Amino acid sequence: MSSEPTAPGPHTALRTGVVWELLRGALARRAAAAGVPALDVLDTGGGSGSLAVRVAALGHTVTVVDPSPDALFALERRAAEEGVAERVRGVQGDTGDLLEVAGRGAYDVVLCHGVLEYTEDPRAALTAVTGTLRPTGGTLSLLAAGVGGAVLSRALAGRFTEARQALADPDGRWGDADPVPHRFTADQLTALASTVGLDPLTVHGVRIFADLVPGALVDTEADALAALTRLEADAAAVPAFHAIAGQLHLLAERTVPRADS
Repeated sequence: MSSEPTAPGPHTALRTGVVWELLRGALARRAAAAGVPALDVLDTGGGSGSLAVRVAALGHTVTVVDPSPDALFALERRAAEEGVAERVRGVQGDTGDLLEVAGRGAYDVVLCHGVLEYTEDPRAALTAVTGTLRPTGGTLSLLAAGVGGAVLSRALAGRFTEARQALADPDGRWGDADPVPHRFTADQLTALASTVGLDPLTVHGVRIFADLVPGALVDTEADALAALTRLEADAAAVPAFHAIAGQLHLLAERTVPRADS
């Protein structure tokens, strides 16, 4: 396996570090369970491949499905620059035709990051995503927008009416101009996963403090970024902080049905 590509910048790493560590652990566990050194991974809505290329650098084969031709072109270039082009391929599509363009039951691990909140029907989209996992068992990494983070951010910006609207709205939207169609609580995500035949494993809060701390503080205070990164990691697993997280990360499994079930 080749070495990992160049690490992301400090502020990007702060926002994505928790997810990457969770995903890297999930990949290792799935490879061990399958008894193989490398996995077939699907990245739905993977864009230009910022995550897919890092997964490929671990030795896995990654298929990225994205509706944007420009993003897929950038993916191809990025994969070539990082020396993993032979393990990364891009396919144009979305959750609506996912099973047709990616294949049913073909993947050990599926990433669905920043996708579910933009779909017209989250349950139908997640059903399609689940269908791409191997029927013999697979892992889903799901990252979606959190209701609490939106409420908190609107309130801290002085937009109290919008904060109340997001708190009361079934989809967690703060108004008609809100660009995000759906936001979720941890309970809603786990329930949704269960309804499509997945077994939820863990939920972590993401971007709990990262979007609230002034950038100037992180840039000017010695060791502030490292300390904040550790705080994010420690708080991510604490259920109380799920309620204010900007995003929620769910790990779930498609398990093999028991013979006596």
